[in-house]
Order: sequence, then structure tokens, then C-alpha cells
Amino acid sequence: MPLTPIPRLIELARPGGLGAFNVITLEHAEAIAAAAETMERPAILQISENTVKYHGGLKPLARACLQIAEDSSAALAVHLDHATDIELIKEAVEVGLISVMYDGAALDYAENVSATAEIARWCHDRDVFVEAELGEVGGKNGAHVPGVRTDPREAVAFVAATGVDALAVAVGSVHAMQTRAAALDTELIASLAKVLEVPLVLHGSSGVPDDGLRAAVRHGMVKVNIGTRLNIALTEAVRVVLAAAPDSSDPRKYLGPGRLGMRRDVEHHLRVLGTRVLRAVPN
Repeated sequence: MPLTPIPRLIELARPGGLGAFNVITLEHAEAIAAAAETMERPAILQISENTVKYHGGLKPLARACLQIAEDSSAALAVHLDHATDIELIKEAVEVGLISVMYDGAALDYAENVSATAEIARWCHDRDVFVEAELGEVGGKNGAHVPGVRTDPREAVAFVAATGVDALAVAVGSVHAMQTRAAALDTELIASLAKVLEVPLVLHGSSGVPDDGLRAAVRHGMVKVNIGTRLNIALTEAVRVVLAAAPDSSDPRKYLGPGRLGMRRDVEHHLRVLGTRVLRAVPN
């Protein structure tokens, strides 16, 4: 089906959370779409700037994701994640992505506001959804490093000044965690949800246990980004196959099980995020 706008995906996901999964290979995208179809849940396929650099360009993978979304019976969108390059954002919109995240968290506050506001205006003129990230006060460490927390008052000012459609906030998760030991500040999530009129986004969700994700959604988290867990599922499946058949040289023999492992992981997370919970704070 055609790409589904992010606000509509949020509506379809409620009262649960909207799962957003990072794509690195074609198998990632196929696994996400298949899981969304099985679970009958909306989802987002995300391509990060780092993945674009890995592939040497955006268009091949982006066009593949767009085609997979178009061919799927699930409600899906394709999103550019953690982009710092304005030209990459413009290219993503030109290719057909309907949602982008501009990451100005490494900038100081004033620079982040100025750059984010400019990008938001440009994207909104083209009906593109814009997510942003608010870094630590002073801006040098970004929003998702240990110990950093988003200040609700600063968040309100940032959203008002930039006009963004969603905000990634720092509430205790950290990017690329291999273990699921992150403890989220649910009181802060509730406080942010109460004062902000835009959806909250949780990055680094792979490091959060299932109960923590459920609690985050219950207290007002809307979009939940997951990437590392898929990579772990892929790698574990590949290791099993190659350990049993170390002479195997056909990538389909191990990437197929890897894709299935990722699909099961996405299904699991969509099930967790789709749990029918009563929100503690109106969004």
C-alpha cells in the first residue's frame, strides 16, 4: 500500500507505541515488513546516516525500502534517521521518504534551534514529518549518552522555536546497548508528555527490557526506535548456521535464517509495544 503518514501510524498504534526499526540490509527491511504484516501493526523502516555512509549512498537502499513498503499489506513509512547532513535530508525527500530526523544534538542550543527550524520549514513545505533531538544543555554530548536527561522546560522552548513534529528525548536509554539493562525515568517521561504537544521518541530502545518499554508507552512515549536488537538477532542466527556448516559459501543459507531471526524479534517488539495499556498521561 502507499506510504502511511507518521501521524496516521501513531493513531493506528494507539494505545500502544509505534515501533520504528533500523534497516541496514535488504533482509532487515523484508523482516520488518513481514513482521508488521503478521502482527497487523504499523511500523517504520528507518535508514540512518551511518547506514547511508556504509552503502556509499542513500538511493539504492531507500528505493528498496519504499518498494517493500508499497508491496506490503501493512501500514508502513520509510524514515531517515539521525541525519546531520542537510543535503542528505533533501535527497531523502527527493527520493520519496516522508519522514526525516535532523540530529543537531551535538550543536550548542542556539545553533541546534536555528538549524532545526530551517530544516523543519523546508520539510513542512513538502509535507514531510520532522523529528529532532534535543541534546544536553550546552549541546556537546547529545541526548543519548549516560547521565543526560532532557529538561521539560527546555524541551517546550525548543519545540516552540523549531516547529518540529516529534522530539527524541533523553530519559535513561543509550544507543547501541548490547544488554537490556537500561532503567528509564518514567516520571520524566510523564512530565515531558504532559507539557509537550508533539510525540515523544525513545532512542536506544534495544537496551530497555520489555517491562521498561511497556512502562515508557504507558507514561507517554509514542515512537520507539529499535536497531541493535535486530542486528543481534541476525548475527546470532548466522553464527548458528556457520557453526554447523563452516564451509557454507551461499549467503542465502545464513542470511535467510538471519532474516527470520530479525522478523521474530520485530514481531516480539510489536507485541510488547502493542500491549493494550491505559496511558498514565494524556498525549
